[in-house]
This record gives sequence, structure tokens and C-alpha cells, in this order.
Amino acid sequence: MVEADTEDNLQRLFLESHWTDQLPVILPTEERVAEMLARTSHKSDEVVGHMRATQFREQWEYTVEKVAVNAVMAGARPEYFPVILALASTGVSARGSTTSSMAAMVTVNGPIRAEIAMNSGTGAMAPFNHANATIGRAYGLLSQNLQGGSLPGVTYMGSQGNNYMYNSVTFGENEERSPWEPFHVQHGFRASDSTVSVFTGCRSTAFTLGVREKYWREHVRSMLRGMDAHSAPTFLLDPIAARQFVDRGGFDTKEKLIRWVYENALMPAGEYWDYQLIQNYIYPRATFGEEPYASKLKADPDELIHMFEPDEIHVVVVGGETNGYWRIMGCNYRKTVSVDQWR
Repeated sequence: MVEADTEDNLQRLFLESHWTDQLPVILPTEERVAEMLARTSHKSDEVVGHMRATQFREQWEYTVEKVAVNAVMAGARPEYFPVILALASTGVSARGSTTSSMAAMVTVNGPIRAEIAMNSGTGAMAPFNHANATIGRAYGLLSQNLQGGSLPGVTYMGSQGNNYMYNSVTFGENEERSPWEPFHVQHGFRASDSTVSVFTGCRSTAFTLGVREKYWREHVRSMLRGMDAHSAPTFLLDPIAARQFVDRGGFDTKEKLIRWVYENALMPAGEYWDYQLIQNYIYPRATFGEEPYASKLKADPDELIHMFEPDEIHVVVVGGETNGYWRIMGCNYRKTVSVDQWR
């Protein structure tokens, strides 16, 4: 709580206190927070989760009310609040501190997309939808404010920073136009469930138009080889591109496409172990005998080895079919959680 003051002075206070993403916020008055809290059956003092700015700091604990404050600040409408609570419940920070400047990505599935008019079609990953924009922004704000801060040089060490952090690349999966089952169904939920899925590490992409008629295999292999070997691929496919993968490769399920990617994302072992991120994070695990990394470490330098494991590769359909564009986002899938339990 702060003393009453002019809006300009309060905006300045929030900015100077590092409570914002450096953009103006909606001031979280008691009335606005109460409107947000009215959209969940959970009590305001119920603990939602825990986060910390870095792995070397203590976890911070936060309540439903604290999440509501940040949802208001982001400009989210009260009907979005169950989605924002679900994101907060993951305990996965959208303001993770790594020198590699990672960001988060959020995919929403199920009926909640239509209920709050989220965009999964044309412009879904762009700043054209209020729910997409403010839910993602709320996720970032609650992460920095409820984990103990995100201050460059103190609790944030991203060397270059990451523009994706402004709204955490938040969108709905285009289930209706996808030739495959939805992402949340792949992860044990029913199609009628509403969920959010969180990915972290988002910092690299490979982008292209269409799936070539004759040389699509070579094209996709080249795109995969262009990824950092430590950045697992999530395929973000416009429905046109998704259907092209079905037509060209016979991938009538996401699992078949994932298996093909696993089998074809290959590089010489010597080159694999020369990547700095692999040296930093995978090499120690290999020396401790963890598989499959220990076997990769034993491979001859010229032997082709798998860049990624099958459970690291994912496929999400998003886009409005204006053209068959698609991209590979280098990121790490963290978890899928229920929105319904936070209604």
C-alpha cells in the first residue's frame, strides 16, 4: 500500500521502484483489485506459488491478491484472471536470470480461448489482441515483482536482453484449424479442459515459408542444423504449413513429425561438444554418466549424433492461414497446468 497521490507521481513511484516493465501501468486501486478477485473462487490470501529471481536466492511466496495486483497493472480484464493465476501457479518465472537472455512463451488451449476472445489466428503472436497482450504482460510483471525483482546487473544478467519478455509470446493454439490433436491433449488433458503451457529459454528462431515440394527434408534439416544444439526446437506452424507437413511427409500425428525431427536433427559429435552451451550444461552431466549424454561423449568426433531428444521437441499450430509461414522456436517446455482449477 502507498499513500494517495496524483497519478503522475504514482506512475513515477512505480517506475523508480522497478515495479514495472518500464511502461505505464494501470494503477492497482483497491476497487480494481477487488474486481479482479471477484473472478476466482479462491480466497485472496491463498498461496498461489513461489518464485525466485535466481537459483541462488530464496523463494518468494505470493497470494491470489498479489497476483491480482499485477494483473491490474498489466491492464488485464477481470475475466482473464484465472489464466493469469494458472501462470502464476506454475512457479516458472518469465523473468528468469541467465546470461543468455532467455524469455518465456505461453500457449493457451481449450474453451477459455473463445471465452476471453484470445487470438490463435492472424496476428496471434503480434500486438493485436488485448487478452494475448495483457495476459503475457501480467505474467512478466508478476514474475519480477513476486520473485524479488528483476534488475539488470543485480538479479537479471541477460547479456543482451530479450524483446520477447514484454509479453512472453502469449497466444492460443489454433485447435480448430489444426490437422492434429491440441497441445494440451498431448500432455494428458481432455480437449474440453482449459490450460496454459509454459516454455522458457526463448531466444532463437529459424523462420521460413512453406514446406518445399521436393527438398523439404533437406530444408528442414538445414533449419535444425542452424539452431543452437542446446535450444530444443518447438515448431510453430501456421495451419497451412501443418497440412503441408501432413501431405509431404505423411505426418498424420504430431508424434510422427516429432520422431522424424529427432531422427534427422544430427551433427558430428565433435561439433556438438564444441558448442559453449553444451560445454556449460551438458558436458558435466555426461561426465557423471547421465544418458544419453554419456554415450554421446564417447562417440568419435565425426560420428553423427542426435542434437535433441524426442521429449524435447514440440509442435504447436498457430496462425490465420494468410500464408504458410512457420518457425522453429528454440525453447524448453516446462509444464502445462489447468486454468479451470483457478476459476
